[in-house]
Amino acid sequence: MPSVEQLQRLLEKSPEDPFLLYAVAQEHAKNGQFACAVEFYDRSLTAAPDDGYTYFHKAKALGAMGRTEEQIKVLQAGLAAATRSGDPKAAGELQAALEELE
Repeated sequence: MPSVEQLQRLLEKSPEDPFLLYAVAQEHAKNGQFACAVEFYDRSLTAAPDDGYTYFHKAKALGAMGRTEEQIKVLQAGLAAATRSGDPKAAGELQAALEELE
């Protein structure tokens, strides 16, 4: 996986690319920088609002910061998005994550 710096350089050329935004978010999350990760997940969701896995990982980052109420809301929004976009695998994972918290 490219470093955050390499991904940031790619983003300069394609600042709204949802995959690049998601990749930067994942790198920040991997490094324990959850607030930065959430910012990039949000940007990715602006570009690709029906990506259930982005919601899933944003919710994990929120949970790591102890923001459980927001985490639940994001999982619910992700479940709706995954259902809307016809992604049963993502919907199932989002539902399972929700059930663990409720």
